[in-house]
Amino acid sequence: MPKDYSRSSRVVEQIKRELAELIRLEVKDPRVGFITITGVEITADYAHAKVFFSSLKGQEGVEEIQEGLRRASSFLRRELGRRVRIHTTPELHFVYDNSIEEGSRLSALIDKAMADTSAEDDAEAAD
Repeated sequence: MPKDYSRSSRVVEQIKRELAELIRLEVKDPRVGFITITGVEITADYAHAKVFFSSLKGQEGVEEIQEGLRRASSFLRRELGRRVRIHTTPELHFVYDNSIEEGSRLSALIDKAMADTSAEDDAEAAD
């Protein structure tokens, strides 16, 4: 029976916390400001970690942010190795996460559909 909170889950959460702190406090590249680490996926052998991020700017400037993160990845990996005690420090791959924007867009569409339906119901009731 699998554990509810496995070692890999704990490692993923610690990597997420540490990267967020490192990016916020240590990375001096102005392209990397105003991002949020939304998730981390790690391979079974801990060799690679896919780090998902979102930006307060939205899709605007994502390429610059990814370039800044790519340039800082060796520094982040080294510091991560010092803070997280695992046998292999994963190579970091940064991926833009647009799920927050997509969720907002879908929520707005649902709200609009509900408002349209409500307006139609009111019009029918008035007739």
